[in-house]
Amino acid sequence: MALTRRRHHSVSTTTIGVPTMLASYVLLFAWAFVVLFPLYWLAVTSLKTPLDVNDGPFYIPWRDFQPNLDNWRYIFVDLGPDTFRPYINTVVVGLTSTAITLILGSMAAYGLVRMRYRVSIGAIASFVAGAALAVVVIVAQVPWQVGAVAGFALFLLLLNTVARRVKRGFGNDDIAFFQQLALLDTWGALIIAYVASHLPIVVWLMRDYFQSIPIELEESAAIDGASPYRIFRTIVLPLSIPGLVATFLFVLVFAWNEYLIALFLTSANAQTLPLTVAAQNATRGPQWWYMSVLILIMIGPVIAMAIALERFIARGLLVGAVKG
Repeated sequence: MALTRRRHHSVSTTTIGVPTMLASYVLLFAWAFVVLFPLYWLAVTSLKTPLDVNDGPFYIPWRDFQPNLDNWRYIFVDLGPDTFRPYINTVVVGLTSTAITLILGSMAAYGLVRMRYRVSIGAIASFVAGAALAVVVIVAQVPWQVGAVAGFALFLLLLNTVARRVKRGFGNDDIAFFQQLALLDTWGALIIAYVASHLPIVVWLMRDYFQSIPIELEESAAIDGASPYRIFRTIVLPLSIPGLVATFLFVLVFAWNEYLIALFLTSANAQTLPLTVAAQNATRGPQWWYMSVLILIMIGPVIAMAIALERFIARGLLVGAVKG
């Protein structure tokens, strides 16, 4: 009898009422509409003529307007090289910069979680002085190898008086050192800039994830003689796959959609797809029909990747809530 009461109590406390369930479905369908309608609008706009776009809004193909593939043909055939080159640039720069950022950021995050160290202010100042000297030497059109050696020597020898010995100063033109290094309008310039700007995000996210991994697993491996590198490679990284995947996709979206840095550092050869989309805002106004095609092919791979990796992303994003 008591068992029956306990079962009844368990079912009654976990069963959702019909009104609550209906309200939940209504909210879910409403939110799905809010999320999916922009994608639908992009798709139908890409099938409209300029006249249909300007005379609209028309929502339903074959009833409100007659769809066609003229815009797709123009983007992929008439402007084929001008479309594929930015697309390839976006793919290469986005994936490469994100992979490098994830590698460096995950190692830095693991070091912040598991390693205890104390760096003196003098050592930090020496490193900054050495890096500054290396930049000055490179900007002075000396080979970068010489600049790197000079900066490293300054860091080791703590030459705090070197600033007074350098006669050359920085002017307005020196900020364009990417051009003097022959990096302007190249993949390298974008990759370096994206890695530098996105690295703190990876360190911040992966630090929280590494803290959720029980340290006892690493201590057991260390007792068995495993080196710190082997522990990180064979134990920590496999357990961190959900967090790595979620962080990878999160940073990839930033790199994939980045506009401002690409605007300043590229012109034609390394131009990315967001600049191509913005270029459709011509003197006659925004060409929404062409923009829709470009936006669809730009966001398509990211959406497909998010759907394919959904189970990893969900586990990676929820680790903070589980830990709390």
